[in-house]
Amino acid sequence: MLDGFVIRAATAADTDAIDGVVRAAFAGTEFGHQGEADLVRMLEADGDMLVSLVAEIAGTVAGHVLFSRMDVEADGAALPAAGLAPVSVAPDRQGQGIGGALIRAGLDALRRQGAAMSFVLGHDAYYPRFGYSPELAARFASPFAGPHLMAQMLDPEADWPRGGRADYAPAFGRLG
Repeated sequence: MLDGFVIRAATAADTDAIDGVVRAAFAGTEFGHQGEADLVRMLEADGDMLVSLVAEIAGTVAGHVLFSRMDVEADGAALPAAGLAPVSVAPDRQGQGIGGALIRAGLDALRRQGAAMSFVLGHDAYYPRFGYSPELAARFASPFAGPHLMAQMLDPEADWPRGGRADYAPAFGRLG
């Protein structure tokens, strides 16, 4: 337990609660098209989820993070990688460290699974605190290339690849 919340693996029983948290977290924001809730369902249906965690407070899901399988080639070789999206926290629980704790726990789970790299498409003032770098991501051709695509090596001692290609799971291409 961390500051009143527990982080645990999401279960099938959490599906509706996760959907509610994701929808509430993105309602009324610049990202409020609700595609994130659809994305979670599509990634699960496609079998592309690698890590799905919830933050629970007094038996209620207050946050969720999802990392999904990516198709990444680095310096001519396949590299096990994951994309972070989405991370969601119930509006009344935002600003309490839940999102950051979920991201850190998810990155730790990816390391245990043997993933070498993680990408995120997000706010360039927020994600670098977790080790994400736009400079590393810029070495990869991607449909999402640009200043908001960031990447990190999950082993901080690993050399950065010189270049390659990074494709998110097919569900990302199906968002409207």
